[in-house]
Amino acid sequence: MLEEGLWQTQGATPDQTISAAISQDVKNDPQSPFVRVGKGIYALRESMPIDAKAPRPKSEPQSDAPSSTLSFTDAAQKILRESAGKKPMHYRAITTSGMDAGLIETSGKTPEATMYSVIYQEIERQKARGERPRFVLHGEGYVGLSEWMSEGLAFQVERHNRKVREELLQRLHEMPPERFEATIASLLVALGFEDVIVTPATSDGGIDVRGVLVSGDVVRTKMAVQVKRWKRNVQAPTVQQVRGSLGAHEQGLIVTTSDFSSGAYSEAERPDATPVGLMNGELMVALLVEHDIGVTRNDISILEQCGLELIDPDTCGS
Repeated sequence: MLEEGLWQTQGATPDQTISAAISQDVKNDPQSPFVRVGKGIYALRESMPIDAKAPRPKSEPQSDAPSSTLSFTDAAQKILRESAGKKPMHYRAITTSGMDAGLIETSGKTPEATMYSVIYQEIERQKARGERPRFVLHGEGYVGLSEWMSEGLAFQVERHNRKVREELLQRLHEMPPERFEATIASLLVALGFEDVIVTPATSDGGIDVRGVLVSGDVVRTKMAVQVKRWKRNVQAPTVQQVRGSLGAHEQGLIVTTSDFSSGAYSEAERPDATPVGLMNGELMVALLVEHDIGVTRNDISILEQCGLELIDPDTCGS
């Protein structure tokens, strides 16, 4: 871009600025023209396989219209919900059904492997955050939905974990300010920040924590973080204030126990200004739980009947 005169900047780290801007666009816009395919590596959405273009919804799957394509996991959820008798299905059968119904389109040569991989990764990520996974693995490649066990142990575990997350958020509101800032500093370290320093309360200029976000041991981005223990939404002027408090070559991040207004999101993503990342209370708690900050984990052994009518009894549980 610089060589062809498409962009001019006086910044010392233009590559980091571009990476941060594209990363924020991908994160906050489901219809972003970009797709992140690796650390610091991006591609145009239109150049990717169709299954990679589908935006991930926040909760419910996309339209049930047969003609619309879905992500692998949303297609799997739809196929399982419509299965007769609410019985687990093999991931290969789920993939075949999804492709036959036009719910999945991909140019990949191993869609079955992709299906199993994305389901497994989603389960592990949601477990790490203390959330109830959408899917349950029954062994031998069979997959079911956790919603089918709405009155079982999985439901009770999720209800307990949800209560713990709510209590953790309440505890963050009640702890002393310096302890709250130290907790956020610990979270930043867990997320890959280095040289994290909590600034003195009397001279922070609105900035509570400073650090360096390291990506792939290559890209180092100076970050200035402001934390807000608010119950009301953070508004656009706060984003502008943080941006005005940034030092040379710094980027901003606001962490709040509440949420952000639509104006704050728009201001944070303004293309002609330094990017400011936004982390709301729900995401903050999820990340704290994922990195075992403020919570402990108890391992329990759960026995499940693996479905003798579905698989070979000799291999059940192997």
